[in-house]
Amino acid sequence: VQLQASGGGLVQAGGSLRLSCAASGAIFSLSAMGWYRQAPGKQRELVARITSGGSPNYAESVKGRFTIVRDAAKNTVYLQMNSLKPEDTAVYYCNLYGRSSSQPHRAADYWGQGTQVTVSS
Repeated sequence: VQLQASGGGLVQAGGSLRLSCAASGAIFSLSAMGWYRQAPGKQRELVARITSGGSPNYAESVKGRFTIVRDAAKNTVYLQMNSLKPEDTAVYYCNLYGRSSSQPHRAADYWGQGTQVTVSS
């Protein structure tokens, strides 16, 4: 299972960015996809995720500003980030929780490469 993320960058406070993450490879079943982030000196935290049934959940700090949507046919999720704040600065990691064809009986977390989001004040 491979995850290809894109869309990070530098933006001023109040601006917007859109992250994309496409999953490929031997996916047996997909339970959820989403985004986590890690700021320097901090632990990785959930930003938003969406289940295979289409139910989203968000970190309290991003509710009302971020929106996660999915294209099930493409195994792709998008994170629309509006009203960005300097505290949103972090490396954002795409995540897939599911089963690969090589291990269909064991669900696992799969991670993409991080993409840097920097919000200047």
